[in-house]
Amino acid sequence: MNKTTIIILVVVALLAVFGFSSYNGLVGANESVNGKWSQIENQLQRRSDLIPNLVNTVKGFAAQEKEIIQSVADARSKLAGANGPAAKAQANGELNGALSRLLVVVENYPQLKSDANFRQLMDELSGTENRIAVARQDYNNAVQSFNTKIRSFPTNMFAGMMGFGPKEYFKAEEGAKQVPQVKF
Repeated sequence: MNKTTIIILVVVALLAVFGFSSYNGLVGANESVNGKWSQIENQLQRRSDLIPNLVNTVKGFAAQEKEIIQSVADARSKLAGANGPAAKAQANGELNGALSRLLVVVENYPQLKSDANFRQLMDELSGTENRIAVARQDYNNAVQSFNTKIRSFPTNMFAGMMGFGPKEYFKAEEGAKQVPQVKF
C-alpha cells in the first residue's frame, strides 16, 4: 500500500470513529430528555390522581360550588389527553387556574380548611407541585444540553442526517408569570 491509501484509510477511520461517537452521544442526550420528560408526566399524573380526592372533600362542604368543581374536572381531563410539552404546558396552566379558583372557594369554608383529610391532601398536592417544578427544571436543562449538542460544530453536520432535531422546552404558562398576592 502506498502512503496516499494509508492516509485515506486513516481519515475514513477517524471519521467513522467520530460519527459513531457523535451518534452515541446524541442517543444518550436524547434518552436523557425522554427520561426527564417521563418524570414530568409521572408528577403530573400524581397530581391528577390527588385532585379527585381533593374535589370530593370540597364537595362535601361546598356542594353549591358545582361550576368550579366541574372546571377542575374538565381541566384535569384536558391534561390527561394532552400530548407533547406545549400541549401539556397549556393544559397544566388551565388546571392551575381551575385549582386556584377551587382554593378561593375553600377560603369561604373555614371548617373545610380545618378538616384533617383536606389538610393532608393539600400537603400532598403542595409537595407534588414542588416535584413538578423540579422535574420541569431538570427536563429543560436536558433539552438545553441536547439542543446545544445538535447545534454545535461538528456534531451539527451529522445530527440532521441521523434524524435528531431540536426538542421543545416546557414553558411556564402565562399565570405563572404573575406574582401571587398574599392578603391577611
